[in-house]
Amino acid sequence: MEVEEKNPDSKYGDPRKFDPTFKGPIHNRGCTDILCCILFILALLGYFVVGILAWSQGDPRKVIYPTDSRGQFCGQAGTPLENKPLLFYFNIMKCASPLVLLEFQCPTTQICVESCPNKYITLLKALKSKEDRDYYKQFCKADKDISTMKAPEILRERLCPAILIPSRPFTRRCLPALETRKGVVVVGNETTFMDDSDGDRINATDLLEATKKSNMVVEARQVAMKIFEDYTQSWHWILLGLVTAMVVSLIFIVLLRFLAGVMIWVMILMVIGVIGYGIFHCYMQYAEMKGVPGSDVTIRDLGLQTDFSVYLQIQQTWLAFVIILSIVEVVILILLIFLRKRILIAIALIKEASRAVGHVMSSLVYPLFTFALLFLVIAYWAITAVFLSTSNEPIYKVFNNTVSCEHAGSTCNPETFNSSNVSAQCPDAECRFVSYGGETYYHKYLILFQFYNLFLFFWCANFVTALGQVTLSGAFASYYWAYKKPDDIPAYPIFSSLGRALRYHTGSLAFGSLILAIVQVIRVILEYLDQKLKGAQNKFAKFLLSCLKCCFWCLEKFIKFLNRNAYIMVAIYGKNFCTSARDAFFLLMRNIIRVAVLDKVTDFLLFLGKLLIVGIVGICSFFFFSGKIKAFADTAPTLNYYWVPILTVVIGSYLIAHGFFSVYAMCVDTLFLCFLEDLERNDGSAERPYFMSENLLQILDKSKTNNKTVT
Repeated sequence: MEVEEKNPDSKYGDPRKFDPTFKGPIHNRGCTDILCCILFILALLGYFVVGILAWSQGDPRKVIYPTDSRGQFCGQAGTPLENKPLLFYFNIMKCASPLVLLEFQCPTTQICVESCPNKYITLLKALKSKEDRDYYKQFCKADKDISTMKAPEILRERLCPAILIPSRPFTRRCLPALETRKGVVVVGNETTFMDDSDGDRINATDLLEATKKSNMVVEARQVAMKIFEDYTQSWHWILLGLVTAMVVSLIFIVLLRFLAGVMIWVMILMVIGVIGYGIFHCYMQYAEMKGVPGSDVTIRDLGLQTDFSVYLQIQQTWLAFVIILSIVEVVILILLIFLRKRILIAIALIKEASRAVGHVMSSLVYPLFTFALLFLVIAYWAITAVFLSTSNEPIYKVFNNTVSCEHAGSTCNPETFNSSNVSAQCPDAECRFVSYGGETYYHKYLILFQFYNLFLFFWCANFVTALGQVTLSGAFASYYWAYKKPDDIPAYPIFSSLGRALRYHTGSLAFGSLILAIVQVIRVILEYLDQKLKGAQNKFAKFLLSCLKCCFWCLEKFIKFLNRNAYIMVAIYGKNFCTSARDAFFLLMRNIIRVAVLDKVTDFLLFLGKLLIVGIVGICSFFFFSGKIKAFADTAPTLNYYWVPILTVVIGSYLIAHGFFSVYAMCVDTLFLCFLEDLERNDGSAERPYFMSENLLQILDKSKTNNKTVT
């Protein structure tokens, strides 16, 4: 057959020359990018040092247990406060102070209690009755006995609150039991309260504002605890859903091995059908809610709700689902119509990839190794981040609310405060726990340690992904360049390729991962700045930030594409990262039409396969956890948010399907680059025969025809 003319003066480099000794991935190779390998090893050693420092200084209990004004943990086992799991605020109104925002601590005395107060009572009233006084004492400091003390003395020494208000435990904190009756905010049937500390009356509406301020930091914890509770109730069903996704993915891959053409068309039709059913179901839900009281409320009017199931009770949500799914359906149909001829060519390439996977079956197991490594990286990063966040020491400051005090705001020691000069100069002052921090070098540079932890997380995660790409591409390249298949294929292609990657190319993998990690960290910084500037009025700054975010998003996508193809060239020729990236880029640019015709269309088809698996498992989990299936209504667990297990199963199913289909995607990309190399090296004659199969020869003929049509 005729070979396309090559242009030796091409700005994208010269085509490959015929080499009779080339038989696939080169075995006699040397170490590449040694400097970057050394840098990566040193960075890992530093990462371990940061982890050890964090684990020696951190205390995860600070995340779980609330702390009183002395920094003691409420409800912690093995401590005097073991039976006092709840935190009680002496004056919840102080939580409306700006100090809450400045120091992330409510500027009022806080103690640990067994239970929250369940009735309204003042200190003056409690001192008149022994029964009331005994009840009141459980919400006072245990430093002194108040039985013989007068109310002014008790309040001056901050031993007890001025009043007790009916409260309820909320994320281990006692907050006022607020209700709204006929548009009026009440607490225990009361709308106003007498504050014995200054004689003023407190409005329940003002109390609501203070409660919101005190709850600002802990509201997310309530949602997190409910989500955690849902996980404890449904984890075995989630695991079953993920196993189902794995089985479905494996069955799909096996069928793809023997019935690639049929499975691709079945997959396309099923994706269209699943999305079509989603449109039908959402529209029926939308139609059923017509005339239902309250269903005409808009999402904007509803605002942000922690119970996301509330959104499913309004028409606008289902209408939005219908519109989104319809757009997705139309886009897929348009792409299928315009790519119908290229799909036939891509199916032929997927068939060849199926043969390659069939000869290298161990490649289907390799994603499990990648998942295990990524799990270790994520776990190490998360644990280190928690320990770093909780490695601060308790800081105590002087508070004085009555008269001015020159020592107000300065640090103090609660154990020696009563005998210090500060207590003598400011009799009304008290030494109160405010937050966690520290004055050591470790605490001063704690933010840098967090940044280093994040940066190494991206670097290590990208390295693990790169290792998987090089390993798979080396194995599939061994298949392609085996002239007599399967006789010339190495016995253990995956293990051989993994050994070459770790022994010779750790530096190259670290180099490519480092570039990608730098871009990803910059994107994180831009997202952080975007959150900080949301309330700003400078439109130019917002516009500039949006442009930067868009540019770095595009840069990250390009680097991922370039790295992927560079790793294939590293696996085949054993050259350094920069040389491999240049060779891969020039090879693709010399065959840019085929890249558009074959490579990207196969990616689209494989994405539809992942979408199909996620759709099947997601729909089944939705009907199960939402109780729509009557046969399993009693079996389904009772949950706070039934979307939690559904979303977990959907995300997990996508990751599982992505893991299996990534093998096919890597196989297609490797075969494609080898295919282009083969065209440049050989001409199909007896002296220079192609390594490609008859199937790929047919692809060449079809792609050439399409090239002429396009040009």
